[in-house]
Amino acid sequence: MDASVMVGRGTGGTVLFILIVFIVLFSARTSQAQKGDGCGHTVVGVGSGSLASLGYPQSYPSQSVCEWEISVTSGHNILVRIADLDIDTNSCQVSYLRLYNGIGPGRTEIVKFCGGGEWKDAVIESKGHQLTVQFMSGPHHSGRGLFLSYTNSQHTDLITCLEKGEHFSQAEFSKFCPAGCLTDFAEVSGTIPHGYRDSSPVCLAGIHAGVVSNTLGGRINVVSSKGIPHYESSLANNVTSVPGSLSSSLFTFKTSGCYGTLGLESGVVSNSQITASSEWEWGGHGKQPTVWGPAGARLKTLGRPWAAANSHTKEWIQVDLKKEKKITGIITTGSTLPEYQFYTSAYEVLYSHDGQQWKTYQDVGTEVNKIFQGNINYFQEVRNNFLPPVVARFIRISPLEWHQRVALKIELLGCQPHGARPRIFNPGPHPPPHKKSTVPPLQERTTHTLNIRNSTMPPHSHDVAVLVPVLVVLLTTPVLVIVCSWLWKSRKSPEVTYDLPHWDRTVWWKSMKQLLPSKLDGEECVRYSSSARVDQRPRVEPAEYAQPLVPGTLASLGQRSTFKPEEGGGPEYDAPIPPEHYHAYAEPLPASGTEYATPITIDRANHLSGGTLPFRGQGLVTQTDSSQSAGSAYDTPKSTTDQATPTEGQMYQVPQNINSAPCQKLD
Repeated sequence: MDASVMVGRGTGGTVLFILIVFIVLFSARTSQAQKGDGCGHTVVGVGSGSLASLGYPQSYPSQSVCEWEISVTSGHNILVRIADLDIDTNSCQVSYLRLYNGIGPGRTEIVKFCGGGEWKDAVIESKGHQLTVQFMSGPHHSGRGLFLSYTNSQHTDLITCLEKGEHFSQAEFSKFCPAGCLTDFAEVSGTIPHGYRDSSPVCLAGIHAGVVSNTLGGRINVVSSKGIPHYESSLANNVTSVPGSLSSSLFTFKTSGCYGTLGLESGVVSNSQITASSEWEWGGHGKQPTVWGPAGARLKTLGRPWAAANSHTKEWIQVDLKKEKKITGIITTGSTLPEYQFYTSAYEVLYSHDGQQWKTYQDVGTEVNKIFQGNINYFQEVRNNFLPPVVARFIRISPLEWHQRVALKIELLGCQPHGARPRIFNPGPHPPPHKKSTVPPLQERTTHTLNIRNSTMPPHSHDVAVLVPVLVVLLTTPVLVIVCSWLWKSRKSPEVTYDLPHWDRTVWWKSMKQLLPSKLDGEECVRYSSSARVDQRPRVEPAEYAQPLVPGTLASLGQRSTFKPEEGGGPEYDAPIPPEHYHAYAEPLPASGTEYATPITIDRANHLSGGTLPFRGQGLVTQTDSSQSAGSAYDTPKSTTDQATPTEGQMYQVPQNINSAPCQKLD
C-alpha cells in the first residue's frame, strides 16, 4: 500500500499487480523443490543433489507424502542412484517410491519401488531434463525411509553420499560425488594429510578435505593404502572428524598440490604486510600495557594473537601478498592462551586485486555471501577451503561471531597461479592508523555462534536473481516519470518579469543593506525600457544620503547615485569618470535648488578629498558600475517636488556589467 502512495495517482493498481505476480512466481519457483509433509534432507545443486525422507535415518512419518521436482540443464537426462530405501512392504498401494519423467500433469511413470532389494545398485535414467520423485507412506511401525542422489547424464560414475571407503576394492579410483553429502548423521575419522579411516563416507571425507563442495558436488580421485593405528580429529569445511582407532586400510585424495602455506607462519610475509582495522591495548592490573597487534596473527607462533580494539562486525584483519596468488584455503585459531580464551566463531572473507575494490566470497551459483565456520575453542585449528579458489593479492577476514573478544591467528593456503605474468610492484594503499582500546579482556560480550552446517540450497536461484532487478526497474520507472514531469512543470519560464525583491521593500532589509556589499560582478541585472512611462518605474524610497560603502569591499552604488556633474560648460555625465577621481559616498543634499551630491574624490596616492575613508583596493576604480563598462549611462539628477516632471525620453538605468549574463528586457 505504501508503494502505491509513493508512485502517485493511477499507478497503485499496477504496482500491486506486479507485486502479486512476483510473489506468485517466487512461490512457484521455490515450491518446485519439494511438496508435502514427508520431505527431509534436501540439497538441489547445480546439476546434482541429494534427497531424504523426513527423519532419516530414524523412522519416517506415517501417513505422509513428499514430491521433489528436479530440473537439470536442457539437453541432458537425469541419473538417479538410491542409497537406501527401507519402508513397510505390506501395502504397496500406500507406501512406495515412484519416479516420473517430467513434472506436472503431463509426467509419465518410470519405475515404482515398494521396498525389498530390487532398488539396490540400480541406476535410473530419465528421458528428459526433468524428473519427479514421489515418496508416499502409510501406517507403519519401523523403517528408515529414503535417501537417494542424482546428477545429469554426463557423470555416469555417480556414487551416493552413503558409500564408504571400505566399499571400494581398487587401489585408485575416480568417482563423482553429488551435492548435499554434508549430513548430520554420518561420521568421518581422519585428517589431511594423514588420511581417512576406511569406514568413513568417501564424499563426506572429500568435503572435509576440501576437494569437493557440498553445494556443487564434484569429482574425487582416491588412493587407498594401509591403515594407521590412530586417526586424529579436526574441524574443516563445517565437518568435524572424530578420532579413529586402528584400521586395515585408509584412503586419501589426489589434489593439484596448490595447498601449501603462503608465508605467515614462516615469516615470508612481513609485519608491514599484515594490517588491521584496530588493535587492543591492555595493561592488566597495573602492568606495562601490551598491544595485541596484527603482527601476532601468525599461525603456530607463540605470544599474543591479534585482537580488535572493539568487538563488532566492522573490525577486520588483512594480508597483502605483494602479488596475486591462487588462494585455496585459510586456517584459523583463537588466542591459544589459556588465560585469554578468545576466538572467532564465524567470519566472512573478502578479496581484492588493488586493496581498494573488495568482493565478498560467495558460493558458486548463489548471490549470498558465504559464512565460514570459525573456531569452537581458543586452541584448535579450523580449516576452510575456497571452492573455487580465489586469485587475488589482498585477503581480508571480517569476523561475524566471537567468544569474549574478536581475536585470531591465521595462515593462508595456496600457490602461484599458472601462467601468471610478472606485475610492476605496487606498494598498495597505506593502512589506516590503528585504533587502540584498553577495555579489560572479560568484559566483552560473547556472541551467539551460528549453525553453519547448511543442508539445503534453494533451487533456481538464478531465476530469482534475474527477476528481482526487472521488478525494481518496473517499480521505480513510474516514480521517475512523475518526478521529472513535476520538475518540468515547476521550472521558471524565460518570459517571467522581474521586480524588486520583497526584501527591498522592507525596513529590515534597508537596514541590513548598509552592512552588506552591493551587487557584485556576475549578478543578474534589471533594465527598464526607455519607452516605458516614468510612473511605471520601480517604486524606490528617496534617500537623502548615498549609502556608504562597506570598508574593504569593491561594490557599486547602484541606481541611487546622486553625484553632481563636473563644474563648467562640459557635458553631463555620459562617460566613465577618468581614473584620476573616484567616488566614495555623497555629502548631504542642500535644502533647496537642484539636488546634487558633491562627490568625494581620491587621487592616485589614495588621499581623500573632504574627509577620510578607510578603504583599500587594487588600482583606482570608480565606485559605480561605470568602471566596468565604458558605455554605461549614469542616473539623471534627482529633482525636488517643485521641479518639472521628467520628460518622456528620460530614463533611470542601472549601469551595465560587461561580464554578466545578458539582462532581461522588461516593458
